[in-house]
Formats: sequence, structure tokens, C-alpha cells
Amino acid sequence: MKQVVIATKNKGKAKDFEAIFAPLGYEVLTLFDVAPDMDIEETGTTFEENAILKAEAVANRLNAFVIADDSGLQIDALNGEPGVYSARYAGDHDDEANIIKVLKNLEGVPEEKRTARFCCCLAITGPAHKTESVFGTCEGTILTEKHGDNGFGYDPIFYVPSMKRTMAEMTAEEKGSISHRGNAIRKLAEELPSWFK
Repeated sequence: MKQVVIATKNKGKAKDFEAIFAPLGYEVLTLFDVAPDMDIEETGTTFEENAILKAEAVANRLNAFVIADDSGLQIDALNGEPGVYSARYAGDHDDEANIIKVLKNLEGVPEEKRTARFCCCLAITGPAHKTESVFGTCEGTILTEKHGDNGFGYDPIFYVPSMKRTMAEMTAEEKGSISHRGNAIRKLAEELPSWFK
């Protein structure tokens, strides 16, 4: 089976990749499996810069095919915040604090102006290959309170009109079918065969 390293220690993200890649015959490995000591500082100012930085750092160390993602939430009324700082908007990877900060910053903003999107950039690189990037998005609005217990991050306040519920109210399969990461992974899956010739 062909192996692809996902440059993450986030088990939720790893499951998103496995759901799409495993049926196509690719074994998904994470940093926990191949380089548990690696921590890559995200110093880029865009999702693409961070994804490329992570993919190339891991690929250079392991000499393997590596996919890295950087993703986050962009809220129009907050000029695109939290953006690349989504995971650490209110501190270091504190989902609850991040949600509280977003809701506080959106106090008084009417429903029609609470538009937002999840964005994902995936970078893939490997031996004798030039790094490439693909993008995926998911449009929605930010609610005034949390709904649902599934997912992670901002999922409980991110309402998807086409699904008539928040991401945290969806099953993993439903979320994967419309999510920013799912959309980007499906695009990348179409290109994977050319990388493993």
C-alpha cells in the first residue's frame, strides 16, 4: 500500500484524510507515527505559506511524500479574522476560549452580516517533486451561541445554510461531504496517482 504522511498531530484531521484516501489504497501516517518529536512553527502570513512550510520541513527530514494543511475561519465582519490565527485566537489551541472571543467580537453584528467561511490549503511535496497546493472552502454564518457536540474548533458556532445546521450537529460523514478540508482533500485525491508513478 502506498503511504502518505500527513504533517499533523491532530487526530480529527487525520481521520478526514483517512476517510477519503484509504478507499483509494493509500495508508495515512501522521507525525505521531513517523516524527513525534517534530513541532513546526507556523510563521507564514497565509494558509498556503504555512501549509508549504510544514510539508517541506517534514518531507526534507523523512524523504517521503508529505501533505500538510493549514486551515481556519475567516469572518467577514472581523476583516477576515481569526484567519491564520484560528487555532490560537484567544491563546494556544483553546477551542472554548476561541469561540468566546469570536462571539464577543461579533456582539451587536446582525445575522445577515455574520457571514464567514472555513478555508483550507493543502500542500503536497515529496522526493523529486515540486510542491503544489490546492484549496477548499465552506461558506456559512456565525451563530450567537453554540449548537451541537460533534467536531472541534469553531464547529458549534459555524452554521451551514445548505445543511440547515452547524458543523457540530453533523455526522462525520455529513461534515466531510461539505467541509473545507473535505473539498480540498477530494481535489488532491484526484492528483495523487500522478505523484506515485
